[in-house]
Amino acid sequence: MKKKNVLNLIKYHAEKNDAAFRDEAFEIAKYFDETNNYQLSEYIMALLSDTNTFSPQMDAITHKFFKRIDVNADSLPLPDSIKDSVLGIVNAIGHNAGVNKFLFEGPPGTGKTETAKQIGRILERELFAVDFDLVIDSKLGQTSKNIASLFDEIRNLSHPEKVVVLFDEIDAIAIDRINSNDLREMGRATSSVLKGLDSLNGNVVLIATTNLYKSFDKALTRRFDSVIDFSSYTQEDLLDIGEIILNELLIKFKSAGRNMRLFRKILGYTKQIPYPGELKNLIKTSLAFSDPNSEYDYLRRLYGAVNKRNAETNLRDMQNKGFTVREIEILTGVSKSQVSRELKE
Repeated sequence: MKKKNVLNLIKYHAEKNDAAFRDEAFEIAKYFDETNNYQLSEYIMALLSDTNTFSPQMDAITHKFFKRIDVNADSLPLPDSIKDSVLGIVNAIGHNAGVNKFLFEGPPGTGKTETAKQIGRILERELFAVDFDLVIDSKLGQTSKNIASLFDEIRNLSHPEKVVVLFDEIDAIAIDRINSNDLREMGRATSSVLKGLDSLNGNVVLIATTNLYKSFDKALTRRFDSVIDFSSYTQEDLLDIGEIILNELLIKFKSAGRNMRLFRKILGYTKQIPYPGELKNLIKTSLAFSDPNSEYDYLRRLYGAVNKRNAETNLRDMQNKGFTVREIEILTGVSKSQVSRELKE
């Protein structure tokens, strides 16, 4: 055991970071197990089993290529089409019919990873995410060996029926084997992934995500029981999701005012409303940087962020889009009287 392990424990305890604290404790238990101090290792694991975990995680000691992550308890607004697919996944797993491999594809920020966390929470399963930084190796042939070892770890899970394994951005190790721009090494890696998926324990739920679905090897796509498209957001979906996100954030920002009509106008006149991940960051940043003495300053900031231009020089354009004089005042900081005069001129 190294000094950094003790320092990390103290740090995570001070930060109240329970997940990181448990992971560090697991590493210490692993060290004692490897040095034949079995009693001490088991004692640490017994202490950890009394915390809010599902069971003593002896599996966590031996995992090399993936780690447990906390499932998400936050709300996750999704369009009905994706909600139906998620419900179908939950039902399929509940039927225990061997339908257990799912691929989430779509642009960044569409909720693929967060949905995997939600599925873990709904199913009351622990979620393990693969660390591709540990899997990919510069040595010739080593990446393929690591992938094989990764699937061995998954096959050797002591309680596979309690686990969801997440291959977040699986394209890091699985791209088109016949792509002329690809390295042979990554082609071999993809072949190793195919073999691993073929031998996967039917009790393990595996969810993979990708932003590069069109570049996927077709043989890989066929290994998944279902492919869920996360790009099926309509303009109205994004407006509704934006409103949900704002309502949740306004609870934390007491000085900010609620003007949902203007908020929806701002997004509605945006050329392309960002997907939920980026949209949430835009709204949160606008609120965080806003003047606490100006209840609608965050809307002005949001309007500037999504329009990428100085709102003060486009009063006529704003009027043509349907913004009222009062709304223009909020978004530009120009007084109503001055706005009226300039618009008349």
